[in-house]
Amino acid sequence: MPMTLKVLDLSRVLAGPICGMILGDLGADVIKVERPGVGDETRGWGPPFDAEGQSAYYLSINRNKKSLAADLSSAEDRALVLRLIAGADVVLDNFLPGSLDRFGIGRDDALKRHPSLIWCTVSGFGPGTYRPGYDFVIQAECGWMSITGEASGPPMKIGVALADVLAGKDAAIAILAAVGARGERPLSVSERQIDISLADSARAALINVAQNVLVSGIDAHRWGNAHPNLVPYQLFEAADTELVIAVGSDAQWSACVNALGLDQLADDAVLRTNAGRVENRERVMDAMTARVRERTARHWIDRLAAAGVPCGLVLGVAEALRNTAANALTGVPPSIPGTVRLPPPKLDEHGESVRSLGWRAFAR
Repeated sequence: MPMTLKVLDLSRVLAGPICGMILGDLGADVIKVERPGVGDETRGWGPPFDAEGQSAYYLSINRNKKSLAADLSSAEDRALVLRLIAGADVVLDNFLPGSLDRFGIGRDDALKRHPSLIWCTVSGFGPGTYRPGYDFVIQAECGWMSITGEASGPPMKIGVALADVLAGKDAAIAILAAVGARGERPLSVSERQIDISLADSARAALINVAQNVLVSGIDAHRWGNAHPNLVPYQLFEAADTELVIAVGSDAQWSACVNALGLDQLADDAVLRTNAGRVENRERVMDAMTARVRERTARHWIDRLAAAGVPCGLVLGVAEALRNTAANALTGVPPSIPGTVRLPPPKLDEHGESVRSLGWRAFAR
């Protein structure tokens, strides 16, 4: 960041807090405002809880912040929040429409009063909607569950609350774009008002699946661990465990079948293009499935990797984290060039300093 942003994070649960954490990872000063006594709902989303009683869920998305417990129904606390807004570069919230206005903390008024302030609201379904935005519902209504799971099985959600995660990242991108534009020229109120919804983020993330439907006019369906547009691109069972093979080009196809010793496939001109392999998916998969079962996963990984074919073992989460700097307090390291400076705060841990010093509580 070209400057140290001051971010007042009035959000809770996942999408808003992960946006605040990303900005904090990039160096922003972030004050997390929480309800006295209970705080962010995710503080109670466990077990597991750490030795100090903090939930793993909360810890995963709240590093690099300071916590202030403030009762918005209190005139004193409202005045404090308004002072923090006056000194902030960015306000982040995920309240239902009208909720903050009832406390005299309206977005429109704040943007008019403070000509450099950027305000990002994250919602489930977009501006003006009153439905709570929970990832499971978003996955159901935005098409994700209809394309996830085995073809003959029921609709299935993804194992991570990915709609929330994507919306949080989209919010961070939009905020940083507005900050960059603000550095070039004064921005209008509408340009400083950002609305991000989980539903919009989830629909946009359908990418090629959505485009397949738009181009073909045929609705998408579940493919299990296969790919609608690429063959071979799926899970295989070796003699001992599972592995994935992901062929993304015709050159990789040639390398793949040669590494597997499938001469009959390598010599078939029909299969030399991906379109031909998609049309003959069953024949390709029957031959590859039988061949891969003959040897161990490590045997095939070594051969395929040496030939430049994308492949990998199916790892558990603990094993996937083994060679990272992840830890039980600050979570998985930033996926962007950021730093971990502060552990996730306990509720109102910095209340006294923020009340007395405001943004100067971050003085370095």
